[in-house]
Amino acid sequence: MKSPRNQRLRRDFAGAPQSAPVVITAALTGVLATRDQCPAIPYTPKEIADEAKRAADAGAAIVHIHARTPEGGPDWSVETFAAILSEVRAKTDVIVNFSTGAVGIPAEQRIAHIRELRPEIGALNMGSMNYAIYSSKKKAFHHDHVFANPFRDIQLFLEAMNGAGVRPELECFDTGHIANTAPLIDMGVLRPPFQFSLIMGVLGGIPGTTRHLVNQVDTLPENSHWQVIGIGLHQWALVAAAVTMGGNVRVGLEDNFYIEEGKMAKSNGELVEKASRMARDLGRPLASIAETRKLLGLKPND
Repeated sequence: MKSPRNQRLRRDFAGAPQSAPVVITAALTGVLATRDQCPAIPYTPKEIADEAKRAADAGAAIVHIHARTPEGGPDWSVETFAAILSEVRAKTDVIVNFSTGAVGIPAEQRIAHIRELRPEIGALNMGSMNYAIYSSKKKAFHHDHVFANPFRDIQLFLEAMNGAGVRPELECFDTGHIANTAPLIDMGVLRPPFQFSLIMGVLGGIPGTTRHLVNQVDTLPENSHWQVIGIGLHQWALVAAAVTMGGNVRVGLEDNFYIEEGKMAKSNGELVEKASRMARDLGRPLASIAETRKLLGLKPND
């Protein structure tokens, strides 16, 4: 039986009051999507920073960023991440979250920009999985990968983030990924309060339904903040569910191109605008950048 104190902690973190501000994150570009699919996808540091400004102006407190080459391919050079950070900081005070997720890139290369640039948040994938996109029309798989994240890499990333003073965001594509936090908490390399991203609707991961989201949230350890990340048009139903459950949300062109069926977004800002409107309509104010830093225990940006 849980103690009253543990019940209170769970209520404070995993089930925020309906009136509590909702934190919106914007995932600006991703690594797979191209302009052939969506013309608004940003590639260059300046384009990414412009999208960060649009997202922040629309209500996002955090931006999640992958680096891209000028031609749109993935880029893991520290120099490119540094250019992105410089461009973003010249335009907005939004909280910066850099990705560490990649297929076929050595772990040391995936963490180098976190060690050197020290963004406020570093996204950390909490387990391995099949990762693919399936076309029912063509009866074929695309981007068919094994997304490998063994414990030795997760521990390496956590130790690097702890050393750099970077908050880990725990990206969980299924229930087992949440369970993977237990030994790391026991070792002391993963420290509370915990910040979870519950990614739903990726083939190979948990389906994007409200029923599954409720189970994911109930599985979280004590002292957990959480946001939902819905892939494709699943995003909007999951945003509504998360807002009413007291959680936070992520939207953006990495995850979904569409405002609604058949209507493609012209910027990340348009997706954030819809999420902001939904939150307010459901009775949740938006968390400002300063409020979000305080909520997550981040230092004020100098």
